[in-house]
Amino acid sequence: MAEIKSNPAELAALAAADSTAKKRLTYLYDEGRYTELDAYAANGDKLCGAVTAFGYVNGNACYAFSQDVSVNYGALNRAQAEKLAKVYDLAAKTGVPVVGIYDSCGADLTDGHEALNAYGELLLAMSNLSGVVPQIAVVAGVCSGTSALLAQSADFTVVADGAELYFSPNTGANSDSAAKNGTAALTAPDDMAAVKAARTLLEKLPMNNLSPVPMYEFEAPSAPAAGDAVSLAKAVLDVNSITEVYADYGSASYTALATLSGAAVGFVATNKTRSALTAEDCTKIARFVRTCDAFAIPVITAVDTVGFECGDECEAAGDVKSMAKLAHAYAEATTIKISAVTGKAYGAAFIALAGKGANADLSYAVNTAVITPLAPITAAEFLYHDELAGADDPKEKRLSLAARYAAEEGSPFAAAEKGCIDGVTTAQGLRSTLVSAVEILAGKRVSRLPKKHSNIQL
Repeated sequence: MAEIKSNPAELAALAAADSTAKKRLTYLYDEGRYTELDAYAANGDKLCGAVTAFGYVNGNACYAFSQDVSVNYGALNRAQAEKLAKVYDLAAKTGVPVVGIYDSCGADLTDGHEALNAYGELLLAMSNLSGVVPQIAVVAGVCSGTSALLAQSADFTVVADGAELYFSPNTGANSDSAAKNGTAALTAPDDMAAVKAARTLLEKLPMNNLSPVPMYEFEAPSAPAAGDAVSLAKAVLDVNSITEVYADYGSASYTALATLSGAAVGFVATNKTRSALTAEDCTKIARFVRTCDAFAIPVITAVDTVGFECGDECEAAGDVKSMAKLAHAYAEATTIKISAVTGKAYGAAFIALAGKGANADLSYAVNTAVITPLAPITAAEFLYHDELAGADDPKEKRLSLAARYAAEEGSPFAAAEKGCIDGVTTAQGLRSTLVSAVEILAGKRVSRLPKKHSNIQL
């Protein structure tokens, strides 16, 4: 670390002074109380541009850092990198989550090549901790260049309105664009709300990958499961427990952290605003499932989709890679996986989201669901070709035959009879069915073949 050239008393006064960076830490910690680490660490004659600390969030230990834009614009230098690296080292030793609050112009160019090394070491530290302890990034100001890579390496990124998250200068880089392109899991109106959103996320996450999921007192919903994805979530999950993430990314899917009968769960639903899953939806769900799996959070999937969006444009764009990514994420996950078909589930979408064995430990359907290997309208073309050939009104006949196929062959009872699902429930009984399934699977243990990692499509 560079020699301190300033008067020690002057440096001490600077370290004790209030700053926006310190204020943001009070938003994070219980009662605004925390213990600062390395308060006098300096780079030359200035403080290093970041405040590091530990304290308690919702009663649980948590490390954090907050970049101080008032000190050399928060630029990352060797001294700051050493402070941040210490936080990650302590988190690794103790199995405690890390929250990073970003507000910096980027690297301190006066540090030259040392700044490059510093970023590399921090990226390695975050990568080593990924899937071990929860990491949440809060973008409270400018987060550019390699700092943006750091923020995006966290499990969840929260972006405040007025903040900027970008790799290269971009006038359109704001919280709105970050939400729409999937780089922000949550957005907030200001830095205080953004930090408090990080607190909310930590409530639903275990301390580390070996800790049990959090448990809370709960209030059960009174309405039966019905309607779109949002309404379904409110009808199944505990009252006031739902935190939707990536709400503006992937319009056909819904992902949320919540509690079910007091236990933290990840909830996935389809048919949020459209029935077919797009490449964005596949990426969104896959990322969410893998995050839940890393911390052994049970994943509940409500399936109501006609399948994957297809067509020449989708094929040309290679959307099948995203579909494979989704299927792989579910198959690879060893956490508790429970699926419920609440509407339509056709072909590959059923296999990927609710298929027994690899992709669901237990799979259910409500009694009004339709489960078929092909979309009924397509199946009618193949199975009832002779009847269609002589019809006076082929279009009307096709619809009639599709409805017959859905009622007879697509019945959830027929699917249960053939072993595709484990049981049939009602809209009123869906929540209790899911609660029972989570409870009975609590002792799930899975061993995989030895390997470094799977080769998931990215």
